[in-house]
Amino acid sequence: MSISITSAAAEHITHCLKERGEGEGLRVKVKPSGCSGYAYVLDFADKVEANDAVFENHGVKVIVDKENLPILDGTEVDYVKEGVNSYFKFNNPLVKDECGCGESFSV
Repeated sequence: MSISITSAAAEHITHCLKERGEGEGLRVKVKPSGCSGYAYVLDFADKVEANDAVFENHGVKVIVDKENLPILDGTEVDYVKEGVNSYFKFNNPLVKDECGCGESFSV
């Protein structure tokens, strides 16, 4: 099982961690939500917990609770800039359906 990030995502995460002044990496989770089933949740992890899996790409750690791995396996996290908007984009091969507003997904 694995999760990866693009170089653009790594660059943005590195910048954010430097601004924060601390942190181990990006924590990626899913939670039940929305009309399709799950939503992604991002936060910065200040430490790695015993039940965490750690994946490192481009010198940046992505930290995931092992309970969330079956839903996130194979996901690539990208950082996209479109005009004045910028956001993390998830390329998850397990997604079978997404809601119209893009807030939630099902596997």
